[in-house]
Amino acid sequence: MANKGPAYGLSREVQSKIDKKYDAELEERLVAWIRAQCGEEVGAPEEGKTGFQNWLKDGCVLSHLINSLYGANPKPIKKVASSGMAFKQMEQISQFLGAAERYGVTKTDMFQTVDLWEGKDLAAVQRTLMALGSLAVTKDDGCYQGDPSWFHKKSQENRRDFSDEQLKEGQSVIGLQMGTNKGASQAGMTGYGRPRQIL
Repeated sequence: MANKGPAYGLSREVQSKIDKKYDAELEERLVAWIRAQCGEEVGAPEEGKTGFQNWLKDGCVLSHLINSLYGANPKPIKKVASSGMAFKQMEQISQFLGAAERYGVTKTDMFQTVDLWEGKDLAAVQRTLMALGSLAVTKDDGCYQGDPSWFHKKSQENRRDFSDEQLKEGQSVIGLQMGTNKGASQAGMTGYGRPRQIL
């Protein structure tokens, strides 16, 4: 990867807006969850955005995280190995993203590999990890470690089955959303085009 120089003009403004979305408090919560989920062997990042990026950049911490959410089931990422080569690190991140999608994280909540590896949009990385944590809390399969209040539960399907008789009863009721014409009259209305007489 070639090193890029400083951004100017519109590029700088866009990058500045993206950087402002990064949440330092959320970083602390995510680090605490990852360490609770994976154990102390994943270490801890240096404080700040760059430390957070460098901690996750090789993809190993992310791979351990997604593997820990599968419990006794077969692990989605078979080989987790640290490497100094850029393409190996990016491949490890891509494997995490694929496993997270299979776990249930939607495509719209996913970050791109370069968002993390090049540090382009670390707020997107935070969004992905938040979505993953929310799914883990919602599944409640015993694999989630940490404080459940760190993430909100996602809404779940609440299917209802009505009998044909109940459905027919519902068709005969006129809901208040339809409105009412009781008490409506045209008393005091004037014809079109004529001014209203105020005495």
